[in-house]
Amino acid sequence: MRILVTGATGFVGRDVVAQLARAGVRVRALTRDPGRARFPAGVEVVRGDLLSPASLAAALEGVERMYLFPVDETATEVVARARAAGVRRIVDLSAASVTVGLHDNPVERAVEASGLAWTHVRPGGFMANMLQIWAPSVRAERVVRYPFGDRPDYSIHEADIAAVAVAALLEDGHHGQAYTLTGPGPITVREQVAAIGAALGEPVRYEEVTRERARELMLAQGGFAAEAADLMLGFVDYGGEAAAGGQSDQDWSALMKTWPDVERVTGRPPRTFAEWARDHVADFR
Repeated sequence: MRILVTGATGFVGRDVVAQLARAGVRVRALTRDPGRARFPAGVEVVRGDLLSPASLAAALEGVERMYLFPVDETATEVVARARAAGVRRIVDLSAASVTVGLHDNPVERAVEASGLAWTHVRPGGFMANMLQIWAPSVRAERVVRYPFGDRPDYSIHEADIAAVAVAALLEDGHHGQAYTLTGPGPITVREQVAAIGAALGEPVRYEEVTRERARELMLAQGGFAAEAADLMLGFVDYGGEAAAGGQSDQDWSALMKTWPDVERVTGRPPRTFAEWARDHVADFR
């Protein structure tokens, strides 16, 4: 059995590749730049781009199952090409915002309409998102400047998202399931910052700032922080439209809860934020 992992260099995709490789499965990792990709020994690396479905022909050859990174614009064509190539099972990365009714996912619709066996993996926020936003100031100043200090957060370790996806790829019994994934319980921004400090073994200060100031800082940082600022800070909703009264982030917090699906699928509780901070301590140091 050969499994194609798209989005293979992303936070979740890298873990999906690694966990499948450890399971002894033949893994093909799709990336736009094979020369820069780093994967475990034995992983086949192929060039391709989900935004250009025609580029996937070689990647799909001989593939029976696929982990699908969400690219809304081309999902229907990508799934159609996968089916024509002989893929029989797709596990797609979606979002918990679909579960709580804030977002309609065209990738999910395309996968369901395909007639293939499918599983939706719907994580809440990635703990790893904060690595990209907070690590520069933690490394430079041992400080995090962010709003929402006492608001509960339900983010999840990327390795747990990958573990659920891998189970759905390898095991039977997951067809037609949509798994909503969160960490083991709510944790506030203040508690997350404290956990990073504990992992480092030295204090990290939390400095509460307004949404507006946080947006300025994230835009100045560039990269993912700039791209995600408006959504993460509640200036736009999950469709990219301006949030009425800037309430989308607050609505998300009110609708979220702890879901049991990580333990239901993997047989163990999800990892804590403290474990995630220890796993990434080198990135913060």
